[in-house]
Amino acid sequence: MNAKILKWGVYGGLAGGVVFGAIMGVMGMLPMIGQMVGQPSAAAGAVVHLANSAIIGAGFAVVLGRFVSGIGSGLTVGLLYGGAWWFLGPLTLMPLFMGMGLGVNWTAAAATAMLPSLGGHLIYGTILGVAYAWLRQRDLALAGATVA
Repeated sequence: MNAKILKWGVYGGLAGGVVFGAIMGVMGMLPMIGQMVGQPSAAAGAVVHLANSAIIGAGFAVVLGRFVSGIGSGLTVGLLYGGAWWFLGPLTLMPLFMGMGLGVNWTAAAATAMLPSLGGHLIYGTILGVAYAWLRQRDLALAGATVA
């Protein structure tokens, strides 16, 4: 693992986070994200969301980056990663951080109510994966390496 791989993940995560954050802003969801740190404002929510996006992007690089060899695999792996984070984020960790307990959103009714969030997470993951793949290909090409 090197710093370049982490950088690709962070930049990809931020790219996806900006788009997903804009969607959440239009839907009025950013204050709820800010509430996780005790600041229920859109500005705090945006900061928390982008920080999470960068960290989750770095996690993508560490855990799944080796499975990304091109734009197509980046899209596929990113889409799956975004879907996994829908389960981990709004269905699991966010209610836990907000003091609601573990598993409160693990019902069909709660998951159905959060389908718009699934769409956002899939968009985030897709952008993350494609950006990661593009940055990887670009950096390897600049270094004169063969890109698989």
